[in-house]
Amino acid sequence: MQSKIKTRKELNREYMERVKPAGIYQVKNTANGKMLLGSSLNLEGPLNRHKFMLKIGSHTNKALQKDWDELGPDNFVFEILEEVKVVESPNFNLSDELTLLEMLWLEKLQPVENGYNLNARIREA
Repeated sequence: MQSKIKTRKELNREYMERVKPAGIYQVKNTANGKMLLGSSLNLEGPLNRHKFMLKIGSHTNKALQKDWDELGPDNFVFEILEEVKVVESPNFNLSDELTLLEMLWLEKLQPVENGYNLNARIREA
């Protein structure tokens, strides 16, 4: 029995339709404990972007880029701290749930005082 090989178009459609995880992430400097806290409705994008921008020396956060350049990539971890738990309910709002998580993690980690965040606005695309 021969399995059906999917076309590029089918694979692309499936990729675009899959549920993307929303939640809270951090880029953490393990040498000094400072972190950049962020949130997104699509966690994969910002984590990859932060890593790429740091590697090419073009990150917009100058303090983070300076530490990366001085300490090296082995002193940094990129991690998802918490994903929004999607609930099948007519009242469920992904953006509102993410806002609640943002408030909890901002309070817990205080990234403006203890990290690289310049302000409490942490949401990305």
